[in-house]
Amino acid sequence: MHIAVQPLLIIVGYVWPEPNSSAAGYRMLSLIQLFLSQGWRVIFASAAEKSTHRFELEQLGVVEHSINLNDSSFDQWITAQAPDAVMFDRFMLEEQFGWRVEQACPQALRILDMEDCHALRDARQRCFNSGNELNPDALNSELALREIAAIYRCDLTLVISEFEMQLLQQHYRVPSALLCYCPFLLDDAAMQSAAEITEQPDFAFSARQHFIAIGNFRHAPNWHSVLWLQQTIWPLIRKQLPEAELHIYGAYPPPKATALHNPKQGFFIKGWADDAYVVLQQARVCLAPLAFGAGLKGKLLDAMRCGTPSVTTDIGAEGMLVLDEWAGFIANDSQALADAAVRLYQQQDTWQRAQQCGFSILKEKFSLAQQQQRIWQQLSQVQQQLDTHRQQNFTGLMLRHHAYRSTKFMGQWIETKARLAALTQPD
Repeated sequence: MHIAVQPLLIIVGYVWPEPNSSAAGYRMLSLIQLFLSQGWRVIFASAAEKSTHRFELEQLGVVEHSINLNDSSFDQWITAQAPDAVMFDRFMLEEQFGWRVEQACPQALRILDMEDCHALRDARQRCFNSGNELNPDALNSELALREIAAIYRCDLTLVISEFEMQLLQQHYRVPSALLCYCPFLLDDAAMQSAAEITEQPDFAFSARQHFIAIGNFRHAPNWHSVLWLQQTIWPLIRKQLPEAELHIYGAYPPPKATALHNPKQGFFIKGWADDAYVVLQQARVCLAPLAFGAGLKGKLLDAMRCGTPSVTTDIGAEGMLVLDEWAGFIANDSQALADAAVRLYQQQDTWQRAQQCGFSILKEKFSLAQQQQRIWQQLSQVQQQLDTHRQQNFTGLMLRHHAYRSTKFMGQWIETKARLAALTQPD
């Protein structure tokens, strides 16, 4: 009797997924579940340390494997695994391990998950800090050269935002055949849970109180958002709502964040949330004044899932609008953000319309049922025509020829240097 062999995906992870700490962790978990739902086996390999907040991947049947940087033991291990596909978590991992994967298992489909466009996020932050508008020169940075080169070297890149799909094709001229639009993916259970929010009196407008802001403190756009709230936006809101409170949650709060805790001003630094959905469902309005950044904002997706309208900026809502409609209000200066927050907090009809808009956005843009067939069809097509696909990507062939040799020799030099240093260490 013929027994079908399950295809194998190996994910080379930047960090171990922490879905409750960051949008990147949530996204990685959804990608793992996408492959598992298609009957694939998954191994997650990472050189990062395992934190206490990481998701236990074994619960999903995913094998965890620790690897080392600049170490040929990875080559031997991945050769023995013989994966059908390898996914690099961010372009830095493709730089580190891409040449090893090509050398060890050349017929494996090579996938890059950008998480978000690092070049765009970096350019926006630099332009913001210098007081300039985003411009082509800022986008054409050394970081962009590295990130776009990694896209070309891979067979397919998963892009989380429609805005970034346009940027990659129109500004960087990346062929559409190398890109796959893959946003956040919510399964049927998540969609059903969101839909049931309006039926539960505990989550109604009258049952909720206060404002919430949430996000990993290690992420620069989130930290700036906290400062913007504390210095300008929140005082403007408190002038109109003197009894209101702002509860700020996020993983890894540094001392400079906890120092901002000020109960007299209704400004509470709460730190880590054991369950982000619980605190979001208790709040009436979510505040996300993001001055720079990229990708899709997991905090705003979570707010919509919890039926919590939000006030954010154009950058915050980027890639998440449906017919220019938002689950709350969009503004870009302090006074407009504060006024929008107060209006949403006080007006029940406005709040309920925003909540329903959020549910519509979830259904239109982030339903796994809506997106899965298209994504999987593109992945399968590239895999089935892999040799032809690679030959048509001449730029990728050229970049692999040159770049892999330089990174290969650098990696081998680092490994040799480490071995020599170990040999010369005194006993």
